[in-house]
Amino acid sequence: MPTPLQQGDLSLPAGTETNRAAQPLNSKAALDLVRLGPLIERTSGSPQVAIGLIDGPLALDHPHLAAAAVRSVSTKAASACSSASSAACTHGTLVAGALVGARDSGAPAICPDCTLLVRPIFLEAQSARGQVPTSSVDEVATAIVETIDAGASILNLSVAVAEPSTRAEQRMHEALDYAAHRGVIVVAAAGNQGTLGSSAITRHPWVITVIACDLLGRPMADSTLSHSAGRRGLAAPGEGVVSLAPEARMQPFSGTSAAAPFVTGALALLKSLFPAAPGGQLRLAITGPDAPRRTMLIPPLLDGLAAYQRMSWRKARAGS
Repeated sequence: MPTPLQQGDLSLPAGTETNRAAQPLNSKAALDLVRLGPLIERTSGSPQVAIGLIDGPLALDHPHLAAAAVRSVSTKAASACSSASSAACTHGTLVAGALVGARDSGAPAICPDCTLLVRPIFLEAQSARGQVPTSSVDEVATAIVETIDAGASILNLSVAVAEPSTRAEQRMHEALDYAAHRGVIVVAAAGNQGTLGSSAITRHPWVITVIACDLLGRPMADSTLSHSAGRRGLAAPGEGVVSLAPEARMQPFSGTSAAAPFVTGALALLKSLFPAAPGGQLRLAITGPDAPRRTMLIPPLLDGLAAYQRMSWRKARAGS
């Protein structure tokens, strides 16, 4: 039985991608907005479904991560935090809590029985309080390939990358091509610049780009919009989402980093319910059949129940 959590303050934690004040959202309300409740009732995920978390290290001593199946991908970067005060540790733990935290924790805890493959790309020594964790395109591309080779079937990229050189962008393209070839779905945060634009990650046609919305489903003003997000992406809750934080605390975080795990978690639940389904089918089910014909900059809201129904219909049709 998890020990009681220290609440700490509920201001936005250092290292999140927005400084705008936000009220904590009820996790159930956020999950209901994107109709993940019916999937959560059916499964808590499967240990055979491995999510690659390419982010910061985790506060693995958190009582609501104690039961999670967490594996380190890299021998060069530790999956456990060495400094609970670092922005890298806070960011990684918040995202992990949304995915594999305990269901009674108060975090979204979408797929707690899935396996989490942790590949840190944020250095704690370089992410002091108040700084947004960043990483180079080269490092993220390397992490993508390593995490796929470690067995991930879904990748979560809640990252901001530095502006790449032509060579680095080509390497990123090759890493994402590798994900597509292996059928590994890539979910990436759109960014929080509040502008129109894309990155070496979100421009790739295989990537599901996620923007953040409020509890009414309205896009947040600081979400970065793009044609790639509009055509192939989704919107998900990203305002004041309460999750797990270092030192056994709960904190809200906001922005597209908070929104991306809802899409990643939904895919992990679908993969758990339909284990034989290839990545392309799952990706089509969650983005919707109209994705190739979209022309708007703002993508539709994630709809977990509709994705489940599409997969159920496909399975029934294949069995008939």
